[in-house]
Amino acid sequence: MNVLSVSSATAFPASSGNRRRPPPSRVPPTPPPSSPPFLSVVSAVKTAEKTLEPQTKTDPATTTTTTGTSTSPRKVADDHQNTRATPTIAPPARPNPASLRPRKPPSIMASVCNDLEELIHNFIDPPVLRPSVDPRHVLSNNFAPVDELPPTPCPVVRGAIPRCLTGGAYIRNGPNPQHLPRGPHHLFDGDGMLHSLLLPASGDGTEPAILCSRYVRTYKYLLERNAAAPVFPNVFSGFHGFAGLARGAVAAARVFTGQINPTEGWGLANTSLVFFGDRLYALGESDLPYAVRVSPEDGEIFTLGRCDFDGRLFMGMTAHPKKDPSTGELFAFRYGPIPPFLTYFRFDAEGNKAGPDVPIFSVQQPSFLHDFAVTERYAIFPDLQIVMKPMDMVLGGGAPVGSDNGKVPRIGVLPRYATSEAEMRWFEVPGFNPVHVVNAWEEEGDLVLVAPNVLSVEHALERMELVHSSMEMVRIDVEGSGVVSRTPLSAANLDFGVIHPDYVGRRNRYAYLGVGDPMPKISGVVKLDFESAGDGDCVVARRHFGRGCFGGEPVFVPKREREEEEEDEGYLVSYVHDEVRGQSSFVVMDAQSPELDIVAEVLLPRRVPYGFHGLFVSKEDLRSQRPS
Repeated sequence: MNVLSVSSATAFPASSGNRRRPPPSRVPPTPPPSSPPFLSVVSAVKTAEKTLEPQTKTDPATTTTTTGTSTSPRKVADDHQNTRATPTIAPPARPNPASLRPRKPPSIMASVCNDLEELIHNFIDPPVLRPSVDPRHVLSNNFAPVDELPPTPCPVVRGAIPRCLTGGAYIRNGPNPQHLPRGPHHLFDGDGMLHSLLLPASGDGTEPAILCSRYVRTYKYLLERNAAAPVFPNVFSGFHGFAGLARGAVAAARVFTGQINPTEGWGLANTSLVFFGDRLYALGESDLPYAVRVSPEDGEIFTLGRCDFDGRLFMGMTAHPKKDPSTGELFAFRYGPIPPFLTYFRFDAEGNKAGPDVPIFSVQQPSFLHDFAVTERYAIFPDLQIVMKPMDMVLGGGAPVGSDNGKVPRIGVLPRYATSEAEMRWFEVPGFNPVHVVNAWEEEGDLVLVAPNVLSVEHALERMELVHSSMEMVRIDVEGSGVVSRTPLSAANLDFGVIHPDYVGRRNRYAYLGVGDPMPKISGVVKLDFESAGDGDCVVARRHFGRGCFGGEPVFVPKREREEEEEDEGYLVSYVHDEVRGQSSFVVMDAQSPELDIVAEVLLPRRVPYGFHGLFVSKEDLRSQRPS
């Protein structure tokens, strides 16, 4: 496999802008003077891409552990922490690979557990029997994991970075397994890695950006780094039939013998990010948030620790909390396999947990409730046909998460500041299964919800390449008859939708979504105009990345250059990977142009694997981050 970046010749039309430098396919980027070119070593699954750095930063020998709170998260051993910010582009040295660090040999019980897992993987549940979770398939091409990358300069090779982006950072989260899987592996099972691009803060927008890729230092990551091998079972692929029970027994043995401490969390922090209360968090819904920090000076990424917000947050939190653009409050929930299956809660603008938890006992079956919505007065919860079915694993040899075709999907509506579920109302919406939500708002007594509806719900987790989601607008008469009406917005395979962040929970006109080809690979971006609802397809602009080119979830960044801006005045940003030329880049698209024209492109020093969700953090927010 080659090292990758998007080329103008095949990936984007010439009308999208002129390059300031020769095309990267003919003139590769020049590395720093003291850095030899990076090498790419590829196996059937693992890809290790390495860059030799010009100098070494001193690593602290140890870090302390304190009680996890909203102001002082539980700190973790982070082998790239520096003692002070260094305003320089020269990248620090990458931490020594885990395989080169001296370790104590595994204990007798750890060796026994390792041998039992090898027996399960090789003879009871070999991945080759289930191609959808075979690592050789799941982690192929640009889904293959990469090594960490220290802050590394990246040239702007087309146009100039718009002023509203300068000094900010685009950060994308996604799965990147630290070790090659020894058994079945689902895409969702990888350790969280953040890929952050710090954009130039000065000059004319053509100065180099800085790319940095770091693992989130979760408890799982650190434990398995020290063990030099996988220790935790893979939740999405490992618990299947009798083999799942066997793996569960091995995991229990690891807990009882002290190899795993479940109170430290089982999560991966691999799904998304949120910025609130002057702190950046990496999120994965199976665990608490992990506070992280991106240096506004050199782009380095630090894990500050796992946060329980003064002991008031437990078990987990959705990877899709909603931040109110007016109040700064954050609204969230958690779900799980034991009652209450759904719990709603919120945070104030300062980042403190506010009000009581609200358990929702009217959810009577554990469901895969990945996303939700808020309006100015309500919180809205989709109850899907994707459910948790542990007994299917025990009795029928199936997976613990699957579809229930006999269940009627519904939408729950709860007052936003409710202290109990007494006022929760449920509305049945047959066949409506939105894994993600784009937006919701109130309009003349109605509640309006816009979301991609997963039509092939039976494939939502097991065979994602077969998933097709079409955009719908659902309208509920919450103040009258309770009638539910639905309007199709587009029949295309669309997901990973975003809007202008100032319109969360308010009526808005435009949304931007990724085009699945097939999911989870994104071959382009479309712009929808909700004012065209009911008049056919609502797509009003589109950008196809080109043959063999795939991106990810677009992120909308408003211009904020004048008081009364149009809703779509801004830019869409994303990483794009060219599988034909073996190149990756960061692109900036004009959200108002009919073809979402490329106005700037940054050539990346190596490929960025496909991932999940990201966000843009402005220069002001980067500088307001809490130091710890």
